Amino acid sequence: MSADATAGSGMGTGSGSGMGSSTGGVSGDRAGAVTDTGGVTGTGRAPKARSGQPGIAARLAARAGGGVVRLLLLAVALFWLLPTVGLLLSSLRTPTDISASGWWKVFTSPSQLTVTNYRTLLDNHAITDSLVNTALITVPATLLVVVIGSLAGYAFAWMDFRGRDWWFLAVVAMLVVPVQVALVPVARLFGDIGIFGSIMGVVLFHTAFGLPFAIFLLRNFFAEIPRELLEAARLDGAGEIRVFVQVVMPLGGPAIASLGIFQFLWVWNDMLVALIFADSGSQPITVALQQQVRQFGNNIDILAPGAFVSMVVPLVVFFAFQRQFVSGVMAGAVK
Repeated sequence: MSADATAGSGMGTGSGSGMGSSTGGVSGDRAGAVTDTGGVTGTGRAPKARSGQPGIAARLAARAGGGVVRLLLLAVALFWLLPTVGLLLSSLRTPTDISASGWWKVFTSPSQLTVTNYRTLLDNHAITDSLVNTALITVPATLLVVVIGSLAGYAFAWMDFRGRDWWFLAVVAMLVVPVQVALVPVARLFGDIGIFGSIMGVVLFHTAFGLPFAIFLLRNFFAEIPRELLEAARLDGAGEIRVFVQVVMPLGGPAIASLGIFQFLWVWNDMLVALIFADSGSQPITVALQQQVRQFGNNIDILAPGAFVSMVVPLVVFFAFQRQFVSGVMAGAVK
């Protein structure tokens, strides 16, 4: 009896302890499950979201960098360049071929291509002289706007003088003044001082109307330069001219290059101002080509190559300074 009782008690004890251990294990598992799923125990923080499938925006962004979009952009670029290519091929064809068929005919008849039109263009003194006049108008008008605009932009950004903000507001207000409003009054003024119909008159008009935008653009760019750089230069004994030349100009190179490209393109492609303020001896290429249009049927061999030359010069300038142009346009867009 005692042996059986002892065995029974041992079984009871073992089973009870085993059941207790099992119960404790279940409780531990439940606690762990509660901790993993609900975050009740432990730190009490919400669990991190598990990474799943990418969203619709992410998939669209990934596809945007694929080959389909690149091919689409290439097709748009080729379509954009189509008029330029057509003008180039037309300038290399004779007037007879131009009248007989379109410029795309050269792909099946390459023998139509010739440089005779460019020889004729060089023999036309009205066109060649107008190209020289265009350079004499564009280069000074661009340099004056860049130099004066840079100096004025620095003054409005970093120099203290009486009425600075009001003067700057007046400059900004001049941005909304249309060119057409000033044509007649300025023409009378230039006639009174004796520069109407000259290259100087055209240059001064372009400079005057290019300065408000130049000052507005460069002042805002120069104002983003850290003040500590200028103060450090002044502590070293640098004057305002030295600070402008050695500190501000190198940092403002992209914005100045962008302004120069804008001004060059505006002046080179202008016809309205030149048509009014220039005479036959100072007319640029745009006015000379406009006069050739009146005799389109007879002078197509001069009009086509002249128009292409007038177009290709701004393109060369733009692509030559493309990096500076993009840097200037993007300056200040990202902090």
